[in-house]
Parts: sequence; structure tokens; C-alpha cells
Amino acid sequence: MPSTLEGQITMEKTPSYFVTNDAPKRIHSMARDTKLIIVVRNPVTRAISDYTQTLSKRPEIPTFEVLAFKNRTLGLIDASWSALRIGIYALHLESWMQYFPLSQIHFVSGERLIVDPAGEMTKVQDFLGLKRIVTDKHFYFNKTKGFPCLKKPEDSSAPRCLGKSKGRTHPKIDPDVIRRLHKFYKPFNMMFYQMTGQNFQWEQEEKR
Repeated sequence: MPSTLEGQITMEKTPSYFVTNDAPKRIHSMARDTKLIIVVRNPVTRAISDYTQTLSKRPEIPTFEVLAFKNRTLGLIDASWSALRIGIYALHLESWMQYFPLSQIHFVSGERLIVDPAGEMTKVQDFLGLKRIVTDKHFYFNKTKGFPCLKKPEDSSAPRCLGKSKGRTHPKIDPDVIRRLHKFYKPFNMMFYQMTGQNFQWEQEEKR
């Protein structure tokens, strides 16, 4: 980590930390006052997105439906498949809460970040004790990507949008598989809501 002067904040981004067993203990031993920001989204959507990324690199892999089940006839979901296991957020959060109080952890809704990026960034800035500098004027929605892009309102430089690996079209998944996955995740989501004190309303998406 680079040296940080007084009045500065050093940020580091590695998504895999959240699901790595040794990470909470090691980060705590390095700097116990570290503030953690975790972006979460509907675990079913997250799993399909994860699969889409892998599929783009390895087109020969089996279908999502095949990988998601140990036995589809019996409805046995393969929770050891990393694309599904990552979405059991309550399981991973439990490890972090052994070392960090909830007051040092901020959860960003991946869904809200897309539809209201400025609103989510306001919460992040408040959590970090920063002035609310990033506002609505720093974003515009890219319809092609389906995600907001970051722009500097003070100059005319090109906006920064997500790279080619983001915003890929998801493959069509059997609706019955999606329904079963929602059912699988529901108790874990409820536990996660209880642990965080936040309701991310992923069950509302299931009803759409």
C-alpha cells in the first residue's frame, strides 16, 4: 500500500477479498481502522454475470443450467460452484464481522448504483467522511452499455465508461432454473439483510 499523508485516503479495490478466508484477519492485522466498501447485487443476476464473463473467455464450458445443479431432476443446486457460492453473502460477511464492526463496513447496492449512481456515491462519501463533491452532474447513462459513465463537468474530456468486459448481454437462462436459484438464495438473503440492517429487496425482482 502506498504511503498516505494526513488528509488523504488510500483506496484499494480487489473484489475477491470479500470471499477469501484469510483476507479479514490479514487486513485487520495491517490496519484495524480500515473502512470497507462492499458492492452487492442480486446473487442470481451476479451468478449469471459471472458465468457470462467466463463464457466469453472459455466458450467451450457447459451451459449455466448444467453447472448450477448437482442433480437437476432432484433440484440439488451445486453451491460449491464459485459463481453461486460468491452470492451467499451472509456466509462471507460472517468472517469479516469477526474482525470489523459493522460501523466500518458500508454496503453499496449494485442495482441502485446503476439507476442512481450519485445517490449511492453520496452515501459512500458520507461513510468516508468526505465532502459531497461527486454529484448528479458527474454521471450520464450510457444506453448501449446499460451503465452510468463518469464525466468531469469542469472539462470536455471524454467520459469514463466501463470496459469491454462489462455490460455483456447475458445468455438466456431457463426461467425454472432462475426460479429455483431465487428460492435457494432467499434464506441467505434474509440472513444478510438481518446482519447488515439493510433490505436490498432482491425478492421484488423475483416477482417481476
